Amino acid sequence: MTTYAENVPLSPVPNDDGIDAAAAAARRVVNALLHAGAGSAAPMSDIARDLNRIAAQLEEHAPERQERFVGMWAGRPRHDPVTGPENALAPPLRLHGLPDGSVTGTVTLGLPYQGPPGCVHGGISALLLDHALGVANSWGPGPDGMTGTLSVRYHRTTPLFEELTVRARQQSSEGRRIHTTGEILADGQVCVSADGIFVAKHVARPVAPDEGGR
Repeated sequence: MTTYAENVPLSPVPNDDGIDAAAAAARRVVNALLHAGAGSAAPMSDIARDLNRIAAQLEEHAPERQERFVGMWAGRPRHDPVTGPENALAPPLRLHGLPDGSVTGTVTLGLPYQGPPGCVHGGISALLLDHALGVANSWGPGPDGMTGTLSVRYHRTTPLFEELTVRARQQSSEGRRIHTTGEILADGQVCVSADGIFVAKHVARPVAPDEGGR
């Protein structure tokens, strides 16, 4: 039986400076804009000018896009839109591995993730679960893989501004087919559940010595 450590961090930990701090500040700006709204007395035109100046400064020093496609995956990725501290779109969720092979984490979502009034958008819930299921595959006893299908069931509305628990577990694997499930809970009640089929990465068949030239 595989033995796992207790409460192992599986999401990148944010730094207090550099790009992580800049992304956190950008997250704060997005939240503040949505909270202020169109009827705010804040000088929105001046704010837009300042933000565009910052964006232009970043664009001036940015490498080629193709370079970033690869560079963002160098080392342990820190850019994903769910847990990435370098991504201002990320809430971010913090996931931990548990001794039973499952993963769990908590997150509180604000207005940028709203669907119905006061509730999390269903697509955001699916995003959180797809990522959590993928992390569970990496942490669990079976193989890792890419999402093949993801079935999401919405049991009740998922509230904003309340701590949510996200958890996932790999259930089984057979050949390249991996079955993983997860759920989002608020105050102990399941709001959303997901059932995913993942496809394990293909492992090439070893070449026999007499096949080397073919």
